[in-house]
Amino acid sequence: MLNEFKTFMLRGNVIDLAVGVIIGAAFGKIVDSLVNDMLMPVLGLILGRIDFANLYLVLAEGKVAGPHASLDAARKAGAAVFAYGAFLNALVYFLIMGFAIFMLVRGINRLVALNAAPAAPASTEPAAPPEDVVLLREIRDALRAR
Repeated sequence: MLNEFKTFMLRGNVIDLAVGVIIGAAFGKIVDSLVNDMLMPVLGLILGRIDFANLYLVLAEGKVAGPHASLDAARKAGAAVFAYGAFLNALVYFLIMGFAIFMLVRGINRLVALNAAPAAPASTEPAAPPEDVVLLREIRDALRAR
């Protein structure tokens, strides 16, 4: 059983998957920081100093009545909130992550296409028939000649 586990863990697919998960998690943190720390503040400034992370709608008041200073304060007060600002952040994050993955796959596909063996140029003369076809033609011609 230990040998089977060792064989399983040392296969290339498992190691590639582990590396992909680790790099994906790190890349996700970079994109998360890009969205939350760089893009959304600029977008909020352009739209009139709106903090997208604190955009919410109170559906039902909690223990402490509003208005609340922030989304966290509303949640701590026990209010049921519709946090559409957090959804907008997640949507921008998803779009950036999707575009980055698209660009990565596109680049890999181009590299694969460059490394692929070039196709042989099409010949103008037809290919020679297989040997069995040639032999059958000779037999046919010999029978006709009799």
